[in-house]
Amino acid sequence: MLTLKIGAARDGDVIIAGAGPAGASAAAHLADAGFSVILIDHQQFPRDKVCGDFVGPAALLELHSLGIAGLPAFRQTNIIDEAALYLNGRHLITHPIPRMPGMPAHGRVIERKALDQWILERARAAGARVIENTRVQGFAIEPDGVCVSLKGPAGPATLRAQALIGADGSSSVVARLLRGHAVPDRNRIIAMRGYLDGLPDTGKRCDLYFSNDTFPGYYWLFPTGPHSANVGIGMVRETLPRNEEHLRQLMLGLISSDPALRARLGGAQLRAALVGWPLTTYDAALPCVGERVLLAGDAAGLINPLNGEGIQYAMLSGRWAAETLLAARARNDFSQPGLLPYAQRIERELRFDMALARLLVQLIRNRHLTPVWLEALHIIVARARVDPGYAEITGGVLAGLVPARRVLGADIVRKSAVQALLSLAGMGAKHLLRGRAHCVRIGLQTGTAAAAVAVSMAADPRAALAWGMGVAGSALELGGGMAGALLRPAAEAPLPIEAAYKSRSIM
Repeated sequence: MLTLKIGAARDGDVIIAGAGPAGASAAAHLADAGFSVILIDHQQFPRDKVCGDFVGPAALLELHSLGIAGLPAFRQTNIIDEAALYLNGRHLITHPIPRMPGMPAHGRVIERKALDQWILERARAAGARVIENTRVQGFAIEPDGVCVSLKGPAGPATLRAQALIGADGSSSVVARLLRGHAVPDRNRIIAMRGYLDGLPDTGKRCDLYFSNDTFPGYYWLFPTGPHSANVGIGMVRETLPRNEEHLRQLMLGLISSDPALRARLGGAQLRAALVGWPLTTYDAALPCVGERVLLAGDAAGLINPLNGEGIQYAMLSGRWAAETLLAARARNDFSQPGLLPYAQRIERELRFDMALARLLVQLIRNRHLTPVWLEALHIIVARARVDPGYAEITGGVLAGLVPARRVLGADIVRKSAVQALLSLAGMGAKHLLRGRAHCVRIGLQTGTAAAAVAVSMAADPRAALAWGMGVAGSALELGGGMAGALLRPAAEAPLPIEAAYKSRSIM
């Protein structure tokens, strides 16, 4: 007797958990390619999202490819063409947004309530089925697909598809189940943001502020319109010693007391209460691919740990996930090995940059050495003032536009070392001119400070050892990325923010 085995019916080709920029852009690209897509989010759109709202040139390019840059409301958003840097209330430098081939020479500040809604509507218009107010609670891999469990207003439900994209943010359920554990604190940034209205004319400049009180972290002012701004703060969660400062109180104190920020704000008032959220930064050791499962955006940890940038990586990874699934369907292979090209693409395009950022952040976690790190910032800015090429590359790396490997190719390390020697020589000469007694006093102060750091670190040897091991591990990861970049054939070498170097461009 002939027996037919009938598999469970599928509800769609791909289910996407999370309708932010990563999930919604993936949905739009997949639906454009003829996939049946189900896009699920636990919130009702339009909804707010804690973010700095700065949309950089690479993200603008992705929005252009989706047709969103042509929306009248998009064209009314605030253009940013330069950034200023401040330290302890003093202006250090103002520089134009780094210009890259094929990219606009500006960014935009777009409130996430609007931006995410535009991308979601683009996915819906392409044919994606959108389910809101519904949480993805888990998934199970089956022989011919993936079964996703949900909980919505009508109660529990299940949906089946060929593949699942986890784009459900920094607290991703899909990522936790795929990896078998939650994200460790060392991969977390805490961010807080508020909107202020009633500013003097904001112009087209973003401000970044560093201070002894907020390091390792920074606060910002990003104009959302002629008289409004997004003001916020981001800080590494795990530091040595542990930072016990309450972020909300710290931000409110800065709004009222930082002279540079106050000058920009004028008599502005908070529109609503400050709100915060943890962000997950990139860790190459954590998988972003499994059997029939891909992680994208914040769920994959695609946030630059140095600057907190995530929108451009969310949209890039959403497109890469869609292109990977398109190739997988052509081969009828949604296995973990079949989806590995997605992970390899992330590694080619982003790992080296993220590894450098991760090493720098790991170094500055040690708050005992904050004076050293802030002096290094002074040195970098001093060189940038007199060397436009240096300024363009270092600013581009900070903004996530210039590949970190160019730091070596452009001799940035040597120039930074030369500037450091010049700065030290200048400081030494200044102290010598003030006489022997002054030099002795400075030497004693330096020795006392160094001894205090050593004693403080010795008081918590486990934390100090963990910091040192973290630095070593990050250095090894960067070294591995450098070796891979050098050994990779030229034909396989990634281009800086791959999308920017295709034929399309916007100005």
